[in-house]
Amino acid sequence: MSSVTPPPFYHRLSHTLLALGLIMTAFYLGQDIIVPFAMAGLLAVLLRPVEAWLVRRGLPRVVAISLALFLAIGAIVGLTMLISMQIAHFADDWPKLQKNLSDFYNDARRWIRQEYNVSYSKQDQYLKKAQDQTMDTLQGSGTLGVITGPLGTLLILPIYIFLLLYYRAMLIQFIIRLFTSQHTERVREVLGEIRSVIQSYVVGLVTETVCVAVLNSVGLLVLGVQYAVLMGVIAAILNLIPYIGGLVATGLAVAVTFVNHPEPSMLLGVVAVFLVVQFIDNNFLVPVIIGSKVRINALVSIVGVLVGGALSGVSGMFLSIPIIAILKVIFDRVEGMEPWGILLGDQTSEEDINKMLRLRRRKKKIPSSQPS
Repeated sequence: MSSVTPPPFYHRLSHTLLALGLIMTAFYLGQDIIVPFAMAGLLAVLLRPVEAWLVRRGLPRVVAISLALFLAIGAIVGLTMLISMQIAHFADDWPKLQKNLSDFYNDARRWIRQEYNVSYSKQDQYLKKAQDQTMDTLQGSGTLGVITGPLGTLLILPIYIFLLLYYRAMLIQFIIRLFTSQHTERVREVLGEIRSVIQSYVVGLVTETVCVAVLNSVGLLVLGVQYAVLMGVIAAILNLIPYIGGLVATGLAVAVTFVNHPEPSMLLGVVAVFLVVQFIDNNFLVPVIIGSKVRINALVSIVGVLVGGALSGVSGMFLSIPIIAILKVIFDRVEGMEPWGILLGDQTSEEDINKMLRLRRRKKKIPSSQPS
């Protein structure tokens, strides 16, 4: 019996690119539905162990899911209230902040006029142009949707999470039945690995956020900055938003410090603290806490974040890493897709290469003892 000749490379590549294009188009057009659903999926996987623990304690499944959901909501509400209370104290210093900013703005304008001979009216024109360009950039990238988007999905997210947990078994069975019986064990393995990767990623992200909050707070406390803990926590939360979050956090910390310590040395010290923490986070915390669990190389991570931001703003940036991690799990276990899994991985070991060569030999019916 003659073996079936595999399709040529350009044929398979065109199908792959077409599939990627269709997926990206669907994600872009349906982001208002897909993004909240994907967020709910991440949180549902994270809450699954809590629900299972409650069920083992004898609680009915519906009660266990509801209690796990309420615990998560309670934790988020508690953190929000803590931050709100600190912000309320900070609001008392708002008039002082306005006065310091006004004095700094006027001094800066006078210095620019004296040093560079730029009139006040010309400075106003440059400032207005910069503001317009910044707003156009934020609106074009969907960044402003971060403010309004979550507000519109706060009510639907708990419903999504509850239903995903409640119908979890049915959804898993549906995915398994999509494939023939000979692939059942492989599909179960892939689904289990995906669940493990998502849980590890989300737990690692929470751990990283706590570490960044502690480092920020300690650095600001050493400098003697008022509201150091508040600024450290807010900066760590904003750090969840790739690229943009760190810049916003630094600007916010500088503005708050400017209330009571407008000296340039203090402001530079705050910037230095955030730069050092970012260096530690990017080079030590992320590779050790998250990178070791997700196992995605830096190049693919950066490209994925940029593509996610282009498709769906900051929400797409946040979802890009777990989506790439899920794709890597699938690629590593689907015959013919192994090269894509190697491309996404953080290293190419000799074992990975030998595994791919063995698969190719098996497809071509070449004995493993035959030299390559």
